Amino acid sequence: MDLFEYQGKQFFASFDIPVSKGEAVTTVEDAVAAAGRIGQYPVVIKAQVQVGGRGKAGGIKLANTAEEVREYASNILGMDIKGHTVNVVWIEVASDIAEEYYASFTLDRSAKKHLGMLSAEGGVEIEAVAEENPDAIAKIWIDPVDGLDEPTARAWVKAANLNPAAEDGAVDILLKLYRAYTEGDADLAEINPLILKPTGEVHALDAKVTLDDNAMYRHEWTEYEATQERDSREQAAHEKGLQYVGLDGSVGIIANGAGLAMSTLDVVNQAGGKPANFLDIGGGANADVMAGALEVINNDPAVKAIFINIFGGITRGEEVANGIIEALGRVTIESPIVIRLDGTNAEEGRAILAPHLSDQLQMQPTMLEAASKAVELAASR
Repeated sequence: MDLFEYQGKQFFASFDIPVSKGEAVTTVEDAVAAAGRIGQYPVVIKAQVQVGGRGKAGGIKLANTAEEVREYASNILGMDIKGHTVNVVWIEVASDIAEEYYASFTLDRSAKKHLGMLSAEGGVEIEAVAEENPDAIAKIWIDPVDGLDEPTARAWVKAANLNPAAEDGAVDILLKLYRAYTEGDADLAEINPLILKPTGEVHALDAKVTLDDNAMYRHEWTEYEATQERDSREQAAHEKGLQYVGLDGSVGIIANGAGLAMSTLDVVNQAGGKPANFLDIGGGANADVMAGALEVINNDPAVKAIFINIFGGITRGEEVANGIIEALGRVTIESPIVIRLDGTNAEEGRAILAPHLSDQLQMQPTMLEAASKAVELAASR
């Protein structure tokens, strides 16, 4: 779950990370009133969209008066930034900046450890720094059992060549950021820029946070969930409890398990096609779940063929087959379907499906063959 900047700052503030005083608003009049309540000019007006390039698009402005707040908020609200409409702006007191840094924590799955990245070159895309000057990024890998302690954080700050004047403040924020990342169940906690003020204070000027959806039961994230940006396909899938991400291809994907779904996307690309979505139906492949998945994909006009890739585990092959057949009786499908069924009781499942096969419902023995057939069918329509 990706948070907007203002939500990320609220999240950081709950872990005592210093952030700029501000308010999120949805109207011009509220923007003017918020600037008045902040009580200090200049203020910064920032478009709240979950995409980069806000500044270049005119979505971040410095206002010195209430009249400028009104003008800039009017221009920014409703603005389109890379396909994202600005519905919320964040009004915050402007900060004096001496230096800009970068700090983040995420998970390095291959190392099975948390990865911390810190750089004295902040305020720009970290990918650009990694490409142009990789030595400018100091990395540490943290064992979740051991955690991050103060001596390690201090050595890390020194390794990143941060200004000595920022050392104590940076160490304090890094320890709090790590706590926010771990205790807050985040997949990513990023500050860019982390600033050093002329007064010597270190401060989080921006916030990028991705929360782990699987940890939702442990937290009160209702407010965050309500503001998630979803297209119509993603919203429909969310309402049905499906794990779905819309893409821009023509082959609809249904798979059970996130790993298999990702592999299915890869094999469709390998076969020369483009997936229209990521859709993980989880451990269940009963008629209700399958019908819901087919409805979501069927309502995507870009889909020209559907690839159902199921590996039976706890859910047996005959249950999957019966679920598919019943679901097809509930949903009128426009696009041809290709099924690959393997795993527990797969032979029984394939036998159940066999009498129902046609040009519109085909079955292939392997994942690559099924993907190739789905790509072929999509290209022919």
